[in-house]
Amino acid sequence: MNSIAISVSRLRLASRSGWMERLPHFISLAKPRVMALAVFTALVGLMIAPTHIDPLPGFMTVLAIAAGAGAAGALNMWYDADIDAVMVRTAMRPIPRGKVSKAEALVFGLVLGATAVAVIAVAANLMAAVLLAGTILFYAVVYTAWLKRTTRQNIVIGGAAGALPPVIGWAAATGEIGFESLVLFLIIFLWTPPHFWALALNRSDDYARAGVPMLPVVAGKAATTRQILIYSGMLVLASALPWALGFAGALYGVTAVICGAIFTLLAYELNRTVETDRRAPHRLFVFSIFYLFLLFAALLADHSGGSFTQTRLPHDDRAIASPSAARQPGAARHACTFKIREA
Repeated sequence: MNSIAISVSRLRLASRSGWMERLPHFISLAKPRVMALAVFTALVGLMIAPTHIDPLPGFMTVLAIAAGAGAAGALNMWYDADIDAVMVRTAMRPIPRGKVSKAEALVFGLVLGATAVAVIAVAANLMAAVLLAGTILFYAVVYTAWLKRTTRQNIVIGGAAGALPPVIGWAAATGEIGFESLVLFLIIFLWTPPHFWALALNRSDDYARAGVPMLPVVAGKAATTRQILIYSGMLVLASALPWALGFAGALYGVTAVICGAIFTLLAYELNRTVETDRRAPHRLFVFSIFYLFLLFAALLADHSGGSFTQTRLPHDDRAIASPSAARQPGAARHACTFKIREA
């Protein structure tokens, strides 16, 4: 009897040890670096909303958004296992290396996604749950299973999934989709093409080998850098909207101007030297990550510093509340106000 008990105990320890060894591979399935930026932008959307959520439900909401982003990443790796195996950039992912099976990745993604949607529905509201579920499905089905392999506009259209986290955060606090959150959506939506095309420029052989019609593969480097420059210009203009519309303060405005100038300069240099300087795409790619983080960090800092409480007109004591704030309970206390600038 003692020998049987010892054998069972050793079996349990071995099983537990095996799962612990495999845990990092399941974490990799969730694309933690991509998840981190999505969670941060969602947190900003949650924090700048005109109504506030209690700390515990707020924490559970952020956790659910992180899990939802992880589920989308896992389902993406499950479906893309075939092309990941032939691309240098992705060959070391868990499924191509045989660390996690495709079936395990599928189950992991589905369970994680369903749990995330259920948790945010309980912690926040149904609107946030619907948006999170839609984001997961859009990324896994519309982008991964359809657009990615069929059109050069895969990143442009598919970028909508990555742009939704601040809308989800806003909806978690307010129960609705606010105009301000759509402005944040627009910024990330326009940021996505130059960010990913900059990465793809030095990986075009990889994408060609995998049969993925990324813009550098089907249109060439020159056309891609022109598109990057165009989208960079639109991004810089869109990034000024929070300040221009009055729901961000001077700190955000200065950050948007300085970072926008650097982004545009890097995009221009890329367009001018793409054939001679392989480092130019990498410089833009790296800076684009800092760009988005700095914009949203400045927006959050402005909010924390009181820029969102009330903005008054010059020579007048009237304050105009934003449409989103006016519809919320306690809007008089929490209204996010628009500054109307006199011509």
